[in-house]
Amino acid sequence: MEEIQSQSDNYRSSSSSASSPASRVPSSNFFYLRKPGSLRQPISFEDSPEWEDTDVDVRVEDGGDSIHVATTPASPSLSKLNSGSMPSPPLPEGAVVARKIAGASIVWRDLTVTIKGKRKYSDKVVKSSNGYALPGTMTVIMGPAKSGKSTLLRAIAGRLPDSARMYGEVFVNGAKSRMPYGSYGFVERESTLIGSLTVQEFLYYSALLQLPGFFCQKRSVVEDAIQAMSLGDYANKLIGGHCYMKGLPSGERRRISIARELVMRPHIMFIDEPLYHLDSVSALLMMVTLKKLASTGCTLIFTIYQSSTEVFGLFDRICLLSNGNTLFFGETLACLQHFSNAGFPCPIMQSPSDHFLRAINTDFDRIIAMCKNWQDDHGDLSSVNMDTAVAIRTLEATYKSSTDAAAVYTMISKLTEKEGPTLKSKGKASCGTRIAVLTWRSLLIMSREWKYYWLRLILCMLLTLCVGTVFSGLKHSLSSVATRVASIFSFVSFASLLSIAGVPAHIKEIKIYAGEKSNHHSGPLVFLLGQLLSSIPFLFLISISSSLVFYFLTGLRDEFSLLMYFVLNLFMCLLVNEGLMLVVASVWQDIFWSILTLVSIHVVMMLSAGYFRIRDALPRPLWTYPISYIAFHTYSIQGLLENEYLGTSFAVGQVRTISGYEAIQNTYDISRNSNSKWENLLVLFVMAAVYRILSFFLLQFCVGAGTSVRRIFQCKQDTSNTR
Repeated sequence: MEEIQSQSDNYRSSSSSASSPASRVPSSNFFYLRKPGSLRQPISFEDSPEWEDTDVDVRVEDGGDSIHVATTPASPSLSKLNSGSMPSPPLPEGAVVARKIAGASIVWRDLTVTIKGKRKYSDKVVKSSNGYALPGTMTVIMGPAKSGKSTLLRAIAGRLPDSARMYGEVFVNGAKSRMPYGSYGFVERESTLIGSLTVQEFLYYSALLQLPGFFCQKRSVVEDAIQAMSLGDYANKLIGGHCYMKGLPSGERRRISIARELVMRPHIMFIDEPLYHLDSVSALLMMVTLKKLASTGCTLIFTIYQSSTEVFGLFDRICLLSNGNTLFFGETLACLQHFSNAGFPCPIMQSPSDHFLRAINTDFDRIIAMCKNWQDDHGDLSSVNMDTAVAIRTLEATYKSSTDAAAVYTMISKLTEKEGPTLKSKGKASCGTRIAVLTWRSLLIMSREWKYYWLRLILCMLLTLCVGTVFSGLKHSLSSVATRVASIFSFVSFASLLSIAGVPAHIKEIKIYAGEKSNHHSGPLVFLLGQLLSSIPFLFLISISSSLVFYFLTGLRDEFSLLMYFVLNLFMCLLVNEGLMLVVASVWQDIFWSILTLVSIHVVMMLSAGYFRIRDALPRPLWTYPISYIAFHTYSIQGLLENEYLGTSFAVGQVRTISGYEAIQNTYDISRNSNSKWENLLVLFVMAAVYRILSFFLLQFCVGAGTSVRRIFQCKQDTSNTR
């Protein structure tokens, strides 16, 4: 403590001397290098007046055309904070006031989060955090990267991964209870949107997945969400664009992600990095929109890394974290006074959030170390001369002994001394409704995603024309048996291999499912049934169009029943392949590795399908058992050949004839049983069902585990700075 006190005293003295015009050294550089050999002195900022408490009056004018942040300045720099007005998007014509939302108070007390590492629950990501959020206010969790912001937000919302353990208490309206479905909304840092839908369609389908009741009752909910997030001008525009039209900017996409959660009209909104990847204009527009949302009564809690001065002035309360430690919690402007009391007053020409992060971000120590031997035009480089670790300890010690910390404990006691109204679940849409909604939404996406679906159909037709013309003109004779077997093998194998072009669409669907699953909008069974029902028409269209072209180009037997079996066999083959792609995509959740894995699997299955070498002649330990028996190519080709040759005969000379089975037995291994082709079709059906069942378990556990692994990795990065 003596070291901290001496460092802080030296900092105050150097800060006050730097503020005087006589001692001020003009320079435009943020960092100033000290001369080599100079004595180590505490950090000093230029232009650092003392801050006084001020009141921020945020009012929304009638008509909703602007938000004014009026301040009572106590210093020259504070008078520049959010002066004037910040225009916000106009409300649609006829809109008078926004729909009021019954917010809820939320309190967290002595909240500690640990992540399971090498030692059992030893890595503390968040340490004894205390705070609260009130209805109609915006509470921001701010800090440098890897400081535990997202982990604290997830802990308050009850969304920590299974490997994390939380200690402490969270109260909602004074009661220790979990928030029921529909009472809160959670927006991830990166949300996957459906680019082929318009904003209104996307929100409408989201409402159908989330809310019970009739379809017509949800139109008003969607319109309210669009109005709340100022998306009226983009309601009928495609999110991802079309052809040569660009998609919506990142700011509008971020607001769409928030609007998706607003269709439930939640009491509390948790948003992870609402300004993620936004420019200054989009960030200001986002925060003004959220301020309007808070004015309706909703409780907003979100994380932020950095903000402009205008955005900073819109916050009601701030929770400042560094290395998992709470350095301050309280009113926004009181944080400026807290830094000033600790010996770190904010310079006049610097944004408060920049100043906070500059003082508590340990990454700046590396920059100072890099700059030690540099000289600027004035021959001196001096920046914050105090080590960041010492600055963090100073701020933490000052906060613990301050009236701000005492006020937080007092407010927590008041908010938890008696229970308020209990939040109730608003109900869910039925499973049947969700399946129908996902099916119809997927069909609409397929009709618009020409790159993944219609282009795939065109490629299949081109492949069929190529194979069909190469093997065209074959006569139904004994000499053409081997060539006909080659044509069927080529058609089935290449059609299945070409279906891998649908992997990007599957990856996108899985990402959308992962986001909807995390918010309890969907489940693995609902997703699989919806995806299956929507894919059947598309796969049948590919099957019947390709089969008709190939069947007549190669001159197969001209019977309607045989043609229908050919179409059905190819359809089941593609359905099995779709299930296989879904399994691999669920495991990897990455386009490159999924395609590489699928190509490898297809090559191995083609080698063991019995064309290059009859299956009985394959080496038994590996290629016969089990590869040839799990290769769906084997059963599809065998069924098609049995469909073509069983019941036929070929003349050998003028007297003798042989059956179709005898003619093909030296080329491909088929059964002489007349029902064997239906048995092969049944095997394909069972394989399609098995792949879907396997996909169910992967979507239930692996996709959730993959999401959790990413979260754990992020949390462990947070932990690396807490040690």
